Amino acid sequence: MEILVESEPARAADVYAELAALVGALAHEIRNPLSTIKLNMDLLAEDFEGTDPASPTKQRDRRARAKIEVVRQECDRLQKLLGDFLDFARQESLHLEPGSLNTEIEQLLDFFAPRAAEAQVEIVRYLDPELPMVRLDRDSFRSAVLNLLINAVQALETGGQIVIRTRPAGLGVVLELIDTGPGMDEETLAKVFRAFYSTKQGGSGLGLPTARKIIEAHGGTIDIESAPRRGTRVTIWLPAPPRLPPTEKAGTGTARD
Repeated sequence: MEILVESEPARAADVYAELAALVGALAHEIRNPLSTIKLNMDLLAEDFEGTDPASPTKQRDRRARAKIEVVRQECDRLQKLLGDFLDFARQESLHLEPGSLNTEIEQLLDFFAPRAAEAQVEIVRYLDPELPMVRLDRDSFRSAVLNLLINAVQALETGGQIVIRTRPAGLGVVLELIDTGPGMDEETLAKVFRAFYSTKQGGSGLGLPTARKIIEAHGGTIDIESAPRRGTRVTIWLPAPPRLPPTEKAGTGTARD
C-alpha cells in the first residue's frame, strides 16, 4: 500500500491558506460594524449642522462636534488599515500575460504625472527600447509600482526628481526607481519590508510588504538601497520567458496563413 506524505512546503502552504482565510474573515467582520459606526457618526454630525450660534448650548455642541469628528477620522483610518491588511493577506491569483514592461510603465507614469506635478516632482524616464517581453498580471503589478511611486513622492517633501529606468538583465529585465529624497539609515532600511512598520504618520506599514508579495508572485525580486542624504533606489527584477521557437524552418518553401 502506497502512503503519500505531504511535503513541508505543501503543508506550510495549506497552513498559510487557512490562516489567510481566517484573518480575512476576521477583518471583514470588523469592517462591517466599523462601517455602521462611521455612518452613524456622519448622521450625528448632520444633526449638529445649522445649530444657532446664540444658543446657550453652543459650547456643548461645539465640543460634541469635535468629538464626533475624531471618531469619524479614526473610522476612516481603521477602514484604510483593514483594506491594506486584506490586500496583504489575500492570496494572489495572478493572470499572467505576455506584455511590454515599457508600455505598462509609460501608461502608469502618464496616469501618475498630475500627482507628481502637484508635488513638484520631476519624472525622468530611461526606458530601454530593446527590452524583452515579460509576463505580467497588469492590475496587481501596476498596484505595486504605483505604491512605490507614491512612497517616493511622499519622501520628496519639498520636490525633487524620480528616475525610472528599465534595462535587460540576465534572463530577465530590471525596473529601477531612483529618488533624490532624504534616504534612510541602516536601521530603517532593515525594517522596510516588515509588516506594519512605517515611518509615516498614519501609515499602515503594509504597502512595501504587499508590493514585495506581488513582485515575488511574478517570479521576481525587489531590493531597496538607501543612505541618508543620498536618496533611495528600488530595483525590481522580473524573469523574461524564453522566446518561442519559430513555427517552421526557413527555406522549406512552405507558408501558413
